[in-house]
Amino acid sequence: MELPSTPDELMERESTSTGWKELLRDQEKYKNIPLLNYTPMHKLKDETLVRFRGMVQDMIDPEMYLESYEVKAANGSTRMQQGKYRDCLRLHHGETVDYSAESNVHSTRRTLFVVSIPGLNEWVKEHEKQCNVEPHMDSSLTSGVARKRAADEGDNIEMDVDIPSEACKRQCTTQLKDVSSSGEQTAPVLSTEYFLNSPLPSRPSMACMVKIYEDFDAIPLNTIVDFVGFLSVNPALDATTLDVNNDIENMQELQALNPPPSIIPRLHAFGLRLLSHANPLLDLSLLQPTDIHLNIPPKSQETVHKEMRILFKLCLFDDDLAAEYLISHLISTVYSRAQMQSIGKFSLNICNLPTEGLQEYTIKLYKIMELLLPASHYIPMTLDTMNTSAFAPIKDYDTNKLVSGMLQLAPHTHLVLDETRMQPGKLESSGVLGMQHLSHLIKNQQLKCDFKFFHLDYNVDIPVMILSEGRSMLPCDFCLPVNADAKSVEMFEESFKAALHYLNPDRLLQFRNYLTQARISQFNVSDDHTTMIQEDFVEMRKSNAKSNADDLHGLLVLSRLLGIARGKADLDKETWQLATEFETKRRQRLQALPKSSAQTHT
Repeated sequence: MELPSTPDELMERESTSTGWKELLRDQEKYKNIPLLNYTPMHKLKDETLVRFRGMVQDMIDPEMYLESYEVKAANGSTRMQQGKYRDCLRLHHGETVDYSAESNVHSTRRTLFVVSIPGLNEWVKEHEKQCNVEPHMDSSLTSGVARKRAADEGDNIEMDVDIPSEACKRQCTTQLKDVSSSGEQTAPVLSTEYFLNSPLPSRPSMACMVKIYEDFDAIPLNTIVDFVGFLSVNPALDATTLDVNNDIENMQELQALNPPPSIIPRLHAFGLRLLSHANPLLDLSLLQPTDIHLNIPPKSQETVHKEMRILFKLCLFDDDLAAEYLISHLISTVYSRAQMQSIGKFSLNICNLPTEGLQEYTIKLYKIMELLLPASHYIPMTLDTMNTSAFAPIKDYDTNKLVSGMLQLAPHTHLVLDETRMQPGKLESSGVLGMQHLSHLIKNQQLKCDFKFFHLDYNVDIPVMILSEGRSMLPCDFCLPVNADAKSVEMFEESFKAALHYLNPDRLLQFRNYLTQARISQFNVSDDHTTMIQEDFVEMRKSNAKSNADDLHGLLVLSRLLGIARGKADLDKETWQLATEFETKRRQRLQALPKSSAQTHT
């Protein structure tokens, strides 16, 4: 049995059995569905079976629609038409909908505004594009041709005017369409940038309005999901073509909820998969290129970890301790939340960077990370960036849309903040607010969304690394001064060239897989080792009265990451001692810094 190819076929299967849903678990069938993210729209017609992978950026309130409705022909005969998995009512020439028919069935669906994963790095996009399957259709058949053919055959499709009661927005500029020949103006049209609502305007995302028919609250905001369903691109859905004189209230809200399908296609989902990571190399739902794993001998995690330490020592002035902390940061994740704490977060401030060639250095370091991570973003903390950027989402009640901000990112999108780009000058109120949002994110792993009359915190998992000369003005879990001798500073450009040479294709593939596999690995602490940790902490308090619960928590997180990095599934005494040794060295470095650079960090 094959997957349903049309909404009518799907509804027929839904009415007869539920066994067809098992087909969605068939990897071969699933991976052969075209990805809307990488398929040109002109190769897809209306109601094509497609997938869309992205992050849920906004949720629109449930809407009523006609699941089935009675259609009356000119001769008085009637028939029932299915409306599920479609935006438009389907009518033949001369037919009308009997809205008062007792046989009509009303139901509810919800629209999710989904954007392709923000901050997705180029190697991921290129790999996913290679995994995409071209749709099985004549390439000359475009959606426009399909609509023309339907019209030629006498079909007349009318727009379903059932408009959702709520939606959401970004502060936008509007533009007027041309004045018509009669001298009347059409409605002000929201900008394309506003419609797309990309969290990172400098790296625009593709957007799709996904309509779901069950489990409305099962998908949290900012979750990354792979949806499968039927494409809807009928031009009748475009509310920007309505005339101003139609006297419709809340025209901007209507446009925001009904943007041009050429910009924001719709997808009626009947299946989905929640994605635990964005690494396409380890995604079984993608049709991997046949040569991707050829000629790559398997290596243990411990071996790959040693090789990665060599890479990061080249990038961090031959500082082995800094390399260990950076690897720990890259594989960190919030694995539990308790008593308002996000357990597992590992924000890292690499400070004491040499001033020579500093701007070039931070960019080069980020470029190496960009090659390894599926998703990341670099923010130079210049005055202009801080004063002009929107960091957190804001509710726009004019269009009832949640306007995205730079910090609305998918889980495990690594954020690199470059404080070395700061200049003398005044931080405006918007810049101060941006710093507050960053601090809140780092301390609590929560994103504060502004609903004008109140704020809501959404849990996130965004690892943050701060690069700075002195101590960062932002809070962090671990502050590590780099030990850089004069020779390594002079040679840093050659070191980065060596690092790029070291990253041959096979090693690059191993590193990418290693970081993802390590991050999703399970790790246990036995009762015996819990007792050992408690005893060690008592001794720590005796030797240093300032030791507190935060220090213990930091040690537990670090020991967990050091164990996972070396391929271990359980904490052992050796790993715990290694963590205490590393923390002792880190604190000694902090004490050696001038007081102005070390006083507020632990």
